[in-house]
Amino acid sequence: MSRRRFTIPCEGSAMGATLDGRLEGAKAALLIVSGGNEIRSGTWEGQAWLAAEVARAGFPVLRFDRRGVGDSEGANLTYRGSGPDIAAALGWLRAQAPQARIVALGNCDAASALMLGDGCGADGVILSNPWTFEGEEEGASAEAQADAKVSSLRAHYRARLANPAALLRLLTGKVSLRGLVGSLLALAKPRAASAPDNLAARMMAGLGRFSGPVSILIAGQDRTAQAFVAGWHAKDQRLARCEGASHSFVEADARLWLLQQVIKSLDGI
Repeated sequence: MSRRRFTIPCEGSAMGATLDGRLEGAKAALLIVSGGNEIRSGTWEGQAWLAAEVARAGFPVLRFDRRGVGDSEGANLTYRGSGPDIAAALGWLRAQAPQARIVALGNCDAASALMLGDGCGADGVILSNPWTFEGEEEGASAEAQADAKVSSLRAHYRARLANPAALLRLLTGKVSLRGLVGSLLALAKPRAASAPDNLAARMMAGLGRFSGPVSILIAGQDRTAQAFVAGWHAKDQRLARCEGASHSFVEADARLWLLQQVIKSLDGI
């Protein structure tokens, strides 16, 4: 399996990039968009591992560092300003393999960036644990921060109350009933309606404008994913859930599940 490193130009800056596999004759290729300020190898080098495994399955994989992150020059404009970076990486991939259909994979706020950008020009998207906490960004109001935290806590308590082990702990006195009731009553208080132009709404609108195939991957143990699902369509057939997974799918079973989901999307594009 081949792996090469190079740079991709983006608005006067050079972005560090890595290609796994061969582009010649490929019917589909994967573009991995890193979330947060994560470098292209990913947490615990999970994205590097995923790229190698997907390439072994016959699909080339391009990873890149957003400007201002890792090996890339320029200013870090966060995920909200990453549209040109994604477009540059996608453009490079299309120029090198015009015959290939491209699936873009993003975890956390990289998934949010793909949604806000209407898919950013990809043929298909894989959205993993999309970030919807607009209220936790720098400069957000206290009200917005509280709203984001309440959404996450509601999702957390729903999951706990559906867990037989958690219910057993409650019945055997290992969890304070008074504390639990107090928390649930606080969460039950009505909140002001969210503004129609909040982050989650804009993400939903952006994805609605995307006509290609969509896969939404949810890590069952991740608070970010739980908060996203709490505000999403529960019966959306595009949702797939890995119950024991954490945010970056570090668990052995979760890694294999993620790999299977990615290959499934590439096979079907």
